[in-house]
Amino acid sequence: MTDATPRADLRSLRSLLGLRKAETSALLATDAARAAIAVHGTPLLLLDPERVRRQYRRLRNALPFVRFHYAVKALSHDAVVNVLADAGCGFDVATGDELALVLGRGVDAGRVIHTHPVKKASEIEEAIAAGVRTFVVDNDTELDKFVNAPSDVRILVRLAYRSPHAKSDLSSKFGVGAFEAAHLVERGLRRGIRIAGFSFHVGSQLDDPQRFADATAETLALMAELEKRLGVRFDILDIGGGFPVSYESPVATVEQVAAALRPVLEPHARRLDIIAEPGRVLVAEAMTLVTSVVGVAERADGRWYYLDDGLYGSYSNVLTENVHPLVFAERDLRGRDTDSDSHRWATLGGPTCDSTDVVAREALLPELVVGDLVVSPVMGAYTTVTATRFNGRPLTPVAVVGHGMTTGEVAAVPAGAVRQTVP
Repeated sequence: MTDATPRADLRSLRSLLGLRKAETSALLATDAARAAIAVHGTPLLLLDPERVRRQYRRLRNALPFVRFHYAVKALSHDAVVNVLADAGCGFDVATGDELALVLGRGVDAGRVIHTHPVKKASEIEEAIAAGVRTFVVDNDTELDKFVNAPSDVRILVRLAYRSPHAKSDLSSKFGVGAFEAAHLVERGLRRGIRIAGFSFHVGSQLDDPQRFADATAETLALMAELEKRLGVRFDILDIGGGFPVSYESPVATVEQVAAALRPVLEPHARRLDIIAEPGRVLVAEAMTLVTSVVGVAERADGRWYYLDDGLYGSYSNVLTENVHPLVFAERDLRGRDTDSDSHRWATLGGPTCDSTDVVAREALLPELVVGDLVVSPVMGAYTTVTATRFNGRPLTPVAVVGHGMTTGEVAAVPAGAVRQTVP
């Protein structure tokens, strides 16, 4: 590593922090955000669906020959489904409830794929009855559940690729190797089940564009080998998700991942239906969490601030995914306390009566008092969907404060709703 590299990394980090701070400050300055906080108090999640739309367009521009299906599990909110449906995006579901949410917003079932590799027979029957025709399997037992399925049902075999640098290496739970994949294709042929192609997922939050390209190339090579050996013809390639998002540090951009994928995919774009299942990258930046300081304590390891949201609530991504969202004091964002000499390192604790409920350690913050606001951007993915009601605490409400919102529209929303959408 050269001497210039650390300096370049530091500049990138400072640029990211500056961008996140500016975005968060601008959001809190809007009439809609201020009205939502005034009505609902804290904790509160502020959702801007227009940012989801912009991210979808960004993906489409980067990989125009790929058909995207939003992974609903990342943020199952009506406003997100609505904006993506309007933009022409497809949807990736893993449960009957997710399917019902999408279909309930008027989405045609032909735009939905069901990618959970292991499902109850009743879930398969309900999805097929609703009109879903593309499913994923990764074992004999699951494949055999489709023996009596309609002839137009298409099955994708899930492959496993190790990605140790991903936040979550999904290959440890799902997917098969090349030998097992060939066996499943042969079994499908014998049982009259249509194997339309393959799917894979390189892992969640993978900051390695080349790994995306390598997994794709390996899958295409396997497809070509099996087509030649077994005399079959595949027509679908599902490259999964995993596009990374910058939380506390910069990661590869959508464009950088796409640049690695394009040379591998483009030669096959005319023959294959190439699809993807982005989740996090579409919604992470669209939601911001606003919390309040409810307690202050001086302990052996320094200052502690206790917040009204934590690991069992919206900060569940810290616990389940080892993601570390940024935390800003509203005092800093509003320019009321920007003197670095007055800042100190502090620990942020969550509201539950559990010693593991610690949101962040060594957060550099100004002197805070009870009632001060602490804000975290990039909280749209795997936050509300993995939150619990531990200790009897209510789920954090969501207020939609996107483009076109007015103060009156937000203020008209009744306080206390758990999943709040303002049209």
